[in-house]
Amino acid sequence: MSVQAFPSIWDRERIWVTIGAVALIFLAAIESLAVTTVMPVVSAALDGQALYAVAFAGTLATSVIGMVACGAWSDARGPRGPLYVAVSLFIAGLLISGFAFTMEQFLVGRLVQGLGAGGETVALYVVVARLYPPQLHGRIFAAFAAAWVVPAMIGPFLAGAVAEFLDWRWAFLGVAVLTAIAFLMIALRLRALDLGGGDPSGVVGLTKRLLLAAVVAVAAVVVGISAKAAPEVGWPIAVVALVAIGVAVTPLLPKGALRAVRGLPSVVLMRGLVAGAFFAAEAYIPYLLIVEFGFTSTWAGIALMLAAFAWAGGSALQGRYGEVLGNRRIALISLGLILIAVVSVLFTALTAASPAIVVVGWGFAGGGMGLLYPRLTVLTLAYSAPGNAGFNSSALSISDATGSAVAVALAGLGVATLGGGADAFPLVFAFSIAVLLLAMLPGLRLGHGAEPA
Repeated sequence: MSVQAFPSIWDRERIWVTIGAVALIFLAAIESLAVTTVMPVVSAALDGQALYAVAFAGTLATSVIGMVACGAWSDARGPRGPLYVAVSLFIAGLLISGFAFTMEQFLVGRLVQGLGAGGETVALYVVVARLYPPQLHGRIFAAFAAAWVVPAMIGPFLAGAVAEFLDWRWAFLGVAVLTAIAFLMIALRLRALDLGGGDPSGVVGLTKRLLLAAVVAVAAVVVGISAKAAPEVGWPIAVVALVAIGVAVTPLLPKGALRAVRGLPSVVLMRGLVAGAFFAAEAYIPYLLIVEFGFTSTWAGIALMLAAFAWAGGSALQGRYGEVLGNRRIALISLGLILIAVVSVLFTALTAASPAIVVVGWGFAGGGMGLLYPRLTVLTLAYSAPGNAGFNSSALSISDATGSAVAVALAGLGVATLGGGADAFPLVFAFSIAVLLLAMLPGLRLGHGAEPA
């Protein structure tokens, strides 16, 4: 039987693109996990505890701008140029943060990094849509999800060890160098491949979409920065910013997304809600372990490793059995697993029980995310045509980033309102549980796209 009859993500036409794309996802994962682990150290070193949440939320917020720009650019001209620019911005942001000497400088780097990270994700999704046949989409997105596995196994430990024994700066500068190498790998191969062109006439309202993305980004950062103000001032500011986000993000998502309309709108909405619940909780787990239980940054990183193994297992199950399980069943199983995880962390924060409960419990969250994330991406492409794959892919990522940024910023505001001590941690995890329960509504309305029911 010919190779054409059994296409593979590792066949001659795609192997180097697969390797390069997976390497970029791998390094983005390394950076993301490194930030989660070393941020307590960075905020202490740069005297920026009040801006702790903004270091996460700001990057996620500006990534929305990168997503919109690269989604439209990919639809109009193809994904090659957007990918090159996005990766370059990602590297520049890492360098700025790595060489920062104040928290404000560090945050500038994080904002630039977000522009690149958001655009990189969308451009890679469009590369997949153009280069890989539909029957391989589940496999390649499972590979993308699995690219988080090794970083999650060794990344938190390495980042913690770097911060403890060398300097936290290398957690950013080292990733910048490796990303440049991976970028060269995929860029050289893409030059020889026909990814198709685009249709500039099909991209309308780009200026408006970019302005709306900028409003979302600025408002999300404002929510985070409001933690520095007194609660009676910070909360009203945050509420106004949240309203602005809701108004601005609506045109950037499929029609009906915020109302959980069945199909693609619910797919996109669920991604944002689950991402917000998960990352708001995860951002404070190393902080909880360091402050409440006296962990070093190295051991706080190790504590996240079990979730990495579980994420890998969930991704593998989705890639092999996703169609058999069905979308609704995957959604409910995933939400159940993540709820178990967050409830266990909340119990530990309330009772000061053994930190082993956090470590083991958070593994369930990794399994749920590994099962759900690639399935939602596959569904997004199943609902997409060649002319709107860029918009839909960017909408999925915008929902992910906006949900995460808003949730992390609100969690930071809540922690600041309660004084920033260990007593504030239960609020974060209770908030995460509430968001997960809300995610059940779109989870029951995902539909099937072009897949068989």
